[in-house]
Amino acid sequence: MDSLKALEEYLKSKDNAENFFSSSEIPPICKSEACMLGVDEAGRGPVLGPMVYGVAYCPLSQKKILESLGCADSKALTEDKRDEIFTKMLTEQESIDNVGWKAEVISPKYISNSMYRRAKHSLNEVSMNSAISLIQMVLDGGVNLAEIYVDTVGPPEKYQAKLSEIFPNIKITVAKKADSIYPIVSAASIVAKVTRDHALKVWNFKEGLDMDHSQFGSGYPGDPLTKKFIREQIDHVFGYPLLVRFSWSTAELMLQEKAATCTFEDIDESPNKKAAGTKSISTFFSPKDKTSRKRHKFFQERCLKMTNAFE
Repeated sequence: MDSLKALEEYLKSKDNAENFFSSSEIPPICKSEACMLGVDEAGRGPVLGPMVYGVAYCPLSQKKILESLGCADSKALTEDKRDEIFTKMLTEQESIDNVGWKAEVISPKYISNSMYRRAKHSLNEVSMNSAISLIQMVLDGGVNLAEIYVDTVGPPEKYQAKLSEIFPNIKITVAKKADSIYPIVSAASIVAKVTRDHALKVWNFKEGLDMDHSQFGSGYPGDPLTKKFIREQIDHVFGYPLLVRFSWSTAELMLQEKAATCTFEDIDESPNKKAAGTKSISTFFSPKDKTSRKRHKFFQERCLKMTNAFE
């Protein structure tokens, strides 16, 4: 990956209903010298689009490279400036030789399904699991991590204790607004923000909507274009396109107002519901020929899948 165009092509090639990763090559120096790694996210609050977790890492001896790239408080940088810095990370030889990065794009569907699961996963849990998996992947790639800096999710003390337990041989620092304090976290934030921005720019509506990011806005609930999208792009039966985090209150309230009302029966969880060895009634109607059939185009176009209600 050597340009923002290449990043967009990569993002466009992925299934935006599922989580996926993007990353740089690991600089060889990061396997031999002690390194620091920063963790940050982008898109935690929006009702539209993915949340992206990013990590960046480089040798402790090469802090000056982060300064020369312009890594500072990423929230104070314009979108153009973040694109410029990320382009340098992709193209300038000094950066390629010393700075590595990895990002996880967490789909809106995954976020909402996690929050609606029977054993619910909060957004904090989704965030922490992503950060932990990214750190572990970097370690598995052979990077010699000595220090980790993380922009906190929830109370920093608890998060730091959790990470220290998982990675006991690495110095862990978890802090509020870490991206404005530690350049390596700012670099991670730039990776996350640029990846999310461009994921929205090339978003492919599987539902057949013909529109681009300029028509649905930033995805934040206060954005007028996002409000318009949430108000207008709702199907009476199927609800929202996959771009929408349907577990967000903004979307929930609109679904309650405009979508068909659904009533779900309570599941009988009695252990004596069925005697041992008794066949389920559905088995009498199951075809003897187990050959799988191709799913109807109606379900394919709407990205509908079979699910187990008892999960």
